[in-house]
Amino acid sequence: MSFRSQAPSEFNQELRAYEQVAKLQRYRLAEGAEEEFDEDFVLKPCDLSLLDSADAADSERFIGDLGESLEDTGFAILTGHGVDPALYAEAHRRTREFFERHPLEVKQRYRARRQGSVNQGYFPMRETTVIHPDLVEGWVFCRRAFDLAEDPDWDEAGFWPSPGWEAFFRQLVLAHEQLIHPIMRSILSYLGEDPGSFDERLTATNFGFRLNYYPPMTDVPEGTTGRMLGHEDVDLFTILPAAETEGLQLLHRKTMKWVRVAAPPGAIVLNTGDYMQRITNNRLPSTTHRVSAPRDPAARARPRTSFPMAVYVWEDEVLEVLPNQGAPLYPPIRAEDFHTRITSKYYGDSYHATGEEGAVERRVR
Repeated sequence: MSFRSQAPSEFNQELRAYEQVAKLQRYRLAEGAEEEFDEDFVLKPCDLSLLDSADAADSERFIGDLGESLEDTGFAILTGHGVDPALYAEAHRRTREFFERHPLEVKQRYRARRQGSVNQGYFPMRETTVIHPDLVEGWVFCRRAFDLAEDPDWDEAGFWPSPGWEAFFRQLVLAHEQLIHPIMRSILSYLGEDPGSFDERLTATNFGFRLNYYPPMTDVPEGTTGRMLGHEDVDLFTILPAAETEGLQLLHRKTMKWVRVAAPPGAIVLNTGDYMQRITNNRLPSTTHRVSAPRDPAARARPRTSFPMAVYVWEDEVLEVLPNQGAPLYPPIRAEDFHTRITSKYYGDSYHATGEEGAVERRVR
């Protein structure tokens, strides 16, 4: 196996020209031995089922727990969300099978390309971005990759390398779509905004459903510790079912120490992204996180899988600071312009487009 000896950028601040929200934290994209950890910090679970309680105090408690956790760290642990843990367990198994069953020459036929704002398709090992050789294979599927409208003309082969996979992973997409409105409404309520103000924009909205496969770390160069570089998500929020293997870490901006994110099986890790930081006027941060190697050597010898769902708005929507979040620090901006300016740091300067240029296959319901 061949590895690039040095990442093009060493620190995140070298890429600050691409950022569309304030990110004052400074960290190495690759992990370093000198980093500090807060081993005592634990994310408190937030019970989403409280929203259905007949007691209004229960609902308020969930909204407060969720908002306080996101405002503090940009992360929250969701329990009581109603998605069957057995579906998540099966999804971990199927994700591993998906990458291991299809040979590289087949996967390469689906190399990622930009459609609208989002780079969709297959990302080979060490080629997730141009700024760091991550030890992960990825595959991004957006709304158009799923037969959500039961369209007789929908083409499965245009997105999936073999039959049957779309039908299974569609179950996850549909389950997570049911969570989008309750999550966003709770966030807006916490912020003192109209809780229904995003209902229409987040109905059949754009998303990026990503399958990640981290191979066993038994044949990588000595001293390699990380699996995915430190980064911030671009979206409103990401719905990430708990992994079966240790590795997810967040950088707490208030202490500048790394925190190991531990979520119980069946729980969801929720984190806010750049869209959210922009519209909340920096109140809810787009928090730095990464995937590190597990501390247990036996766990390093096993593959790791994950299947996050990033929630966006459609390209033509305008991102602007919410009305009750103080004097706006950011002017309104079209979502596609915002999104592609940021992600040009990952895919090259030509990725950015404004107006209608470069947009492909507009809103598909």
